[in-house]
Amino acid sequence: MTGPTLRDRIEHYYTHVPLLFAEAEEFGTLRLFVRRAAGAPYYGGPSHAQPAPGDGGRTVKAADLERVRARQRELGVPQAFEWLAEARPGLRATVEGTGVAVEERPLMVLDPARAPAAVPLPAGVTVRAVAADDPALAAVLAVPNLAFGGPASVPAGEIPAVRQTLRDGTKVLVAAFAPDGSPLAAGHYHPCGGATEIGGIGTHPTARRQGLGAAVTTALAAHAADRGVRTVFLAYAQESVARLYARLGFRPAGTTLLIAGQPARGQRPTAG
Repeated sequence: MTGPTLRDRIEHYYTHVPLLFAEAEEFGTLRLFVRRAAGAPYYGGPSHAQPAPGDGGRTVKAADLERVRARQRELGVPQAFEWLAEARPGLRATVEGTGVAVEERPLMVLDPARAPAAVPLPAGVTVRAVAADDPALAAVLAVPNLAFGGPASVPAGEIPAVRQTLRDGTKVLVAAFAPDGSPLAAGHYHPCGGATEIGGIGTHPTARRQGLGAAVTTALAAHAADRGVRTVFLAYAQESVARLYARLGFRPAGTTLLIAGQPARGQRPTAG
């Protein structure tokens, strides 16, 4: 008897990990995730939709898509929608048939038979997990913002919420630090059901091209493996990044599709 396939494990993760932070609202063939509290950390964006699970692969209805969009407008959040291409091969045509462009985010999974490759660090730089009571927490959370051209700080209400997820283990945050203790790069993962997606990798603009993003990625993968996570995957948007991940031990593992222009993981969206 065989176990779940890699596709099954990734799809299960996509279906269940948002429920750590959000409530699910059902719209026929679609499910919309609405975070429980403002400022709460969220996987995939403030409110994103995906095909409803356990429906036997029903064709997603355009009418359900419009109902979800109306709810997202009501909530004042981006119209974010994400799904695994291989699990719903006909859904792209449905979405594009409503006049919405779709983008691809290829996935890569860490080879379970290969330990994450070690990444050399610049002199004096250290990489470690960030605890809930770490005095550098606020500065660490701001690094991905800066990496993506955002503000140099995070909303005050977000910090207590992140602290809680770090305490209860639903979020793991890792950062690279300069010798003076200032954070240079950061990333996170949310473990769920023996799987996790590494995301939110960002390097401070002044610290790029030193391998710090790769070092954080490797540290996150090793941390997850030490906690018993057996399926570690990530998404990318550029081939140059894929080549880097391949050197770290990741291999192709399918494709996620999303509505063009929606916020990437780890980025704080603008008001919508």
